[in-house]
Amino acid sequence: MQSWPSARVPELPGRGPELRLYDTSDRQVRPVAAGTGPGSAATMYVCGITPYDATHLGHAATYLAFDLIHRQWLDLGHDVHYVQNVTDVDDPLFERADRDGVDWRELGDGQVALFREDMAALRVLPPREYVGATEAISEVVELVEKLLASGAAYVFDDDCPDVYYRADATPQFGYESGYDRETMLRLFAERGGDPGRAGKADPLDALLWRAARPGEPSWPSPFGAGRPGWHIECAAIALSRIGSGLDIQGGGSDLIFPHHEFTAAHAECVRAERRFARHYVHAGMIGWDGHKMSKSRGNLVLVSALRAEGVEPAAIRLGLLSGHYRADRYWSRQVLDEAIARLRRWRQATALQAAPDATDVVARLRQYLADDLNTPKALAALDGWATDALEYGGGDAAAPALVSAAVDALLGVEL
Repeated sequence: MQSWPSARVPELPGRGPELRLYDTSDRQVRPVAAGTGPGSAATMYVCGITPYDATHLGHAATYLAFDLIHRQWLDLGHDVHYVQNVTDVDDPLFERADRDGVDWRELGDGQVALFREDMAALRVLPPREYVGATEAISEVVELVEKLLASGAAYVFDDDCPDVYYRADATPQFGYESGYDRETMLRLFAERGGDPGRAGKADPLDALLWRAARPGEPSWPSPFGAGRPGWHIECAAIALSRIGSGLDIQGGGSDLIFPHHEFTAAHAECVRAERRFARHYVHAGMIGWDGHKMSKSRGNLVLVSALRAEGVEPAAIRLGLLSGHYRADRYWSRQVLDEAIARLRRWRQATALQAAPDATDVVARLRQYLADDLNTPKALAALDGWATDALEYGGGDAAAPALVSAAVDALLGVEL
């Protein structure tokens, strides 16, 4: 699947501290040991969209968080192997296509194209590999075969041969989320699972392969025609494109369970590994009008709609970066207005012929971002420099260009 074009990333003088991030499974901020696996590239797998609707600000905030990680790694000199999937075959896609009277492939292709446009406009660096689930069917089939052969999976019913993964196939299952069984069952039901399906070995067992149903797309396999389950898709793509030693598995916090827990378990089961990823990183949710932004509520703020209104993508980006990536937070007109004013002020400061020395502010920008992507502090440091430049001036002719390059390279905002 085609990715989107990459923005140029300026190279900065010097080097910042190594990145430290909150790890969901360890419940603490700790160093990211990137670039220690095969080939020494820093590796990251981030779950992509199910393309049945346009990119909203919740999507944008998630991908901006991992774009910051990408940019910090580049600034540290790492080669970055970043993989992102597209769940281009799934029930929500079929349901929306049926509702709108269009082919599900046509709907998916159109929404993926719009997502690419939004990501390019927001200057999100593209993944090295952008992979649709339909492009990874053979890898999914191979992985399901291995899980069946090991006894970690079973065929549910001869008449409807869905294949399920045993939730107890790995002794460490549950370590990523840390949730108790009651919470798992509740979230499993809310987020695409089927704990109430009678006849499963355990209500928490997760679908690996959905046997062919009338009117649904399907692909052949040794265990019957069908299509991938949600979690196995990501496990198969990550293992086939990156392999063992994944540095970061990431996505929104709503993916912690069941999606990321099962994705990790599938991979750990076939690789006999304790951890799928060295670091599990999750971004907070974006709300509007007092509620989480979601398609089901119909309270989405779309990136494409804001762009159509003439809002500059750099301002959208700054508005989302004004809150910490892990925090659940709300978008509002005030957030956008403050971002627009901040962008204008930074541009005025970096347009000066000379300004205060920028060495310290660039060092602090690197320091704050290395400390669990602390964008509120990073933005405040730049605000302080801009205020000094505009109100008091300075004698360093190189400072405006250095700050402009640092904001571009590290925050992805072009001044």
